[in-house]
Amino acid sequence: MTRPPSAPEIVVFGSLNMDLVVRVPRVPAAGETLQAHGFMTNPGGKGANQAVACARQGARVGMVGRVGRDGFGAALRAALAADGIDVDSVGTAGDSSGIAVIVVDDAAQNRIALVPGANAQLGPADADAAPAIATARLLLLQCEVPMAANLRAAELAHGAGATVVLNPAPVCALPDALWPLVGVLVVNEVEAAALAGTAVNDVGTAAAAARALLRRGPSTAIVTLGGEGVVVADDRGCRHFAALRVHAVDTTAAGDSFIGAWCAARVAGLSTDAAVARGIRAAALCVARPGAQISIPTREELAELPEVAPPTWL
Repeated sequence: MTRPPSAPEIVVFGSLNMDLVVRVPRVPAAGETLQAHGFMTNPGGKGANQAVACARQGARVGMVGRVGRDGFGAALRAALAADGIDVDSVGTAGDSSGIAVIVVDDAAQNRIALVPGANAQLGPADADAAPAIATARLLLLQCEVPMAANLRAAELAHGAGATVVLNPAPVCALPDALWPLVGVLVVNEVEAAALAGTAVNDVGTAAAAARALLRRGPSTAIVTLGGEGVVVADDRGCRHFAALRVHAVDTTAAGDSFIGAWCAARVAGLSTDAAVARGIRAAALCVARPGAQISIPTREELAELPEVAPPTWL
């Protein structure tokens, strides 16, 4: 199918949540009441965050998902539209939108409790009803919506010749039928360990996990290691990119910023490694700010940061 010039290059099929963020000095113990530093509401959800990250890096983006009939639903759609994202395929289902309660401590680490809400009602029919999937160059998936819906979206995109990028977060079992459809797998240490069946606690073990994941079918496996950088494995081999050193304030949406910048760079014609470098810079800027979507940087803001060093081959 021919893609109209103004159609989305990247379609994100996934979740939209309203994040309720509480900042605390430390995580309270069981039964303890702890005075917090502050509270904020912020549009989020892995799908929506990654759509925003792609759009702020200059890509044309469409979102496929579900929100509730509450006030959060309208706010979530409006937030995406404000970043120029096509929300024609963001439907309404049920009374409640997805909600994430996020506790961020003074060490910038977050702990998240997720209520799926309308996200749980996204189904295969939503993929069939989204024409942009058939004309996109890249489809981006996560695991905050039902797997049957993800599988159908992947089937449609793969059948149309698009690259399917999967970020299996939160980590879950992936059906055998999905693996052959995935072109690029992006995981963190926890997800890599669960899917590869091996411990991941440093660059060497991340490389071993990435090689094992390649054998499941993807052409590229990317393992993000937070402050320890990124490991990439593909048919060229395995290499490690060092992270940029920044003062972390909040790690929420850092992975989403990396993935969105990587995807936008790839559809713009950059190589895998150049796209990884852009993703690292986007994540570094994200963690220096509080919040989810509000912390995701634009392409122009990346000029504030130094270049990423060339990778070390493993």
